[in-house]
Formats: sequence, C-alpha cells, structure tokens
Amino acid sequence: MKSTTMLLAGAALLAATGPALAVDFRPDAVALEAGFGKNGTRMAGVGLGWDWDFERMRRKAELTAHTELLVNRWRYDAVGGGSDLLTQLVVLPSLRMRLDRGASPWFIELGIGASYMDRNYETPRKRFSTRWNFYDVVGVGHTVGGPEGRHEVGLRWNHNSNAGLKNPNPGENFLQLRYVHRF
Repeated sequence: MKSTTMLLAGAALLAATGPALAVDFRPDAVALEAGFGKNGTRMAGVGLGWDWDFERMRRKAELTAHTELLVNRWRYDAVGGGSDLLTQLVVLPSLRMRLDRGASPWFIELGIGASYMDRNYETPRKRFSTRWNFYDVVGVGHTVGGPEGRHEVGLRWNHNSNAGLKNPNPGENFLQLRYVHRF
C-alpha cells in the first residue's frame, strides 16, 4: 500500500510540475510490432515514441533521435511442454539516419535500451538469469504517406540479453516487422 501511495504521489507531482517546466509528455508516434525468434519464440508489442529536439545535418545525411516506450508480449515453449507467456517493458533511445540530407524516405536506425520482464525467460533450450536486460535494435524502414510522412514500415533485428552481467546469458534475437503512425 505504501509503494502505491508513493507512486501516485510522484505521478501527481510530476503532472503538476509538467506545465511549469514546459515539459510535453504527449507522444509523437504510436507503434505496432511483431516478430519471431529461434525455436518458435514469438513476440508482439505496442509502443509510444517521443522525438528529441535533436537534428544534425551531415554532408549527405540527416541524423535524428527519439525514445520509445514499448510493451511486448513473448510466447515461447514452456519447460515441461505447452507454451508460456511473459510481458516485457522497454525504454529504447534510438538514433535514425536518413540519406539525401533527410529527403530520402528510407532510414536506418540503431538503439540500445533497457527492458524488464515480469518473469525469467526459460525454455527447454535456454534460460535467462535476469529479468533486467539490454534491448538492442538495428533496423531499416521506409516512410510513406505523402509529404507529411505519417506512416512508417520497417524491419528490425532485436537482441535481448544482460551483456554478461550474470550467467547464464544466452540472449534471444527477434526479427521484427513494425508499423509506426506519426502524429
């Protein structure tokens, strides 16, 4: 009960100070993703994205940044038969590069974030030793939807592991298909 009260008090304080600090918590995008890993592991998720006030022009490319908050659901083979589920919460800062000084509809992105799972991932073939893991992505995508570019489709490779902080650390990789709608 005490932790719930503290959480609510903190949220109320943050909400009250937001306007005073000119902080805008409204997301800039919503994402849907689905993917598959080895040995039948599958995942699906939803997320929100916030663009950073960061843009760098290089000779031939534009570099921007954003942060995503994702909630993923994994389905995998359970120890002892059947299947099991876990929920993963992810915070993912990412960099994005567009060629042609930002005019290209194609982009490349790279991100290293953190995730928390509601249980340890354990299949007949592998077992994670931690619920806290790194969440790394490398992806390519395409912006569609006219000059506003409100829609994105992309393909990402995602790696989840604790970077060897505790063993066993077999990691899990996913190939993900993503759709993003920008506001």
